[in-house]
Amino acid sequence: MSSPRRVLSLALMLSFVSTFLAGCFGGKYESADYRVVMKDGAFEVRDYPAMTLVSTSMQKRGEDGSFMKLFRFISGRNDHSQKIAMTTPVLMTGMESGTISFVLPKAVAERGAPAPSNPDVSLVTRAAGRYASLRYQGFINRVHGEAMAEKLVAWTKEQKLSTRGEPVYAFYNPPWTPGFMRRNEVLIQLVPLHP
Repeated sequence: MSSPRRVLSLALMLSFVSTFLAGCFGGKYESADYRVVMKDGAFEVRDYPAMTLVSTSMQKRGEDGSFMKLFRFISGRNDHSQKIAMTTPVLMTGMESGTISFVLPKAVAERGAPAPSNPDVSLVTRAAGRYASLRYQGFINRVHGEAMAEKLVAWTKEQKLSTRGEPVYAFYNPPWTPGFMRRNEVLIQLVPLHP
C-alpha cells in the first residue's frame, strides 16, 4: 500500500510533467490560422488568410537582439504602451540573417495594431496565400533547416507545384523545449493556378 508521502510526490511529479508538456507544445499561445488543402506525410499544402506581422531585420540570429526588439514591442514599447500576447509561430526568412517576425493576435490586428516605438520595427500585412509546408523536429540549426527547405522544394517539384520567393521558417516552441518535442516548419509560397 502506498504511503501518503509517495502519493503526494507522484501527484506533484505528474502535475509538473503535464505543465512542462503544455509549455513545450505551446498550448497557451494563439497560433496563426490556416486550412490544410492537401497532406502527404509531413508535407502539407495550406491556405493562409491575410495576417499582420511585426517584423525587424536580423543580421545574426541569436546575437543581434532582433528577437528582443519584437519582444519589447509586444511588452509595451509601442505608441499605446499596449501589452500584446505572444503568438506562434515565430517566422524567419533566413536561418541566420534575413527578417524575423511575430504574428499579431487576430483581435489586435482587427482593432488596429499600435505603432512600434523602435524605428527598426515595422508592422507588415502579409497577403493571403497558398503555401507548401514541411514539419520537422530539432533545435534551430541552419544546416538542418536548409536541408528541410531543399526537401520541401524537391517535393513541390514532384507534385508539379510552382513556387515563388524564398523559404520561410516557422518555430512554435519556447527555447527550453527539448529538440525531440519541438514543432518546426519550413514553408514556401505556391503560385496560384488561376491568378
